[in-house]
Amino acid sequence: MTVPAVKLSGVRKSFGRLEVLRGINLEVWPGEVVCLIGPSGSGKSTLLRCINHLEKVDGGRVEVDGELVGYRRKGDKIYELKDREICSKRERIGMVFQQFNLFPHMTVLGNVIEAPVQLRKMTRRQAEAVGRELLARVGLADKESAYPRQLSGGQQQRVAIARALAMRPGLMLFDEPTSALDPELVGEVLNVMGDLARDGMTMIVVTHEMGFARQAADRVVFMDQGRIVEQGPPDEVLERPRHERTRAFLSRVL
Repeated sequence: MTVPAVKLSGVRKSFGRLEVLRGINLEVWPGEVVCLIGPSGSGKSTLLRCINHLEKVDGGRVEVDGELVGYRRKGDKIYELKDREICSKRERIGMVFQQFNLFPHMTVLGNVIEAPVQLRKMTRRQAEAVGRELLARVGLADKESAYPRQLSGGQQQRVAIARALAMRPGLMLFDEPTSALDPELVGEVLNVMGDLARDGMTMIVVTHEMGFARQAADRVVFMDQGRIVEQGPPDEVLERPRHERTRAFLSRVL
């Protein structure tokens, strides 16, 4: 029986007295595209960061491909992994942030191949072959020798996507990847993400782009105040929401 690509069980997270995640239960299946929507401060980005252990959960469990994230179970007890082990597990999870976070002193190709060479121990020649293939995939084959400062925001974000894909992840997390872009540049990034979805990549996407959610998602999850309020196929959640809170949110953003 296939196990979920991601399984969250009763996940809780607080920052001081502020409870950001209040018992999240969610399963994402291999090849599924799930879009998280909701108002700012609802816990969407924190949820993503808990999935790859950039944030430690305060309660509940996070599993990727049937394995605990950040922890190991031994008998009846759970132990936190060492940093090196956590980094090794994290390699199979790609993440694209709002900001591009490219190395300004490296070329586009250099940015893409850095992690495979350093962490996967690929030879530079192997990594460059993979990097060029990925740059072509995101429509930047002619930019491999450029530096980030020479690129538009949309181009930089596409490099960031190629960089994440260079580690050959089984899961991609996107945290509002178009929020820092000028409106005319949003489409080029969403097109790349749409291609990934059609190719069967498992994706969890925090987004305010309802058009993308409608077209690319298998499931839309609406969050508010640290809880999942409603979830289902895009046409149901976006067109015929059941919950009053969902309807109120969508009436403002659509």
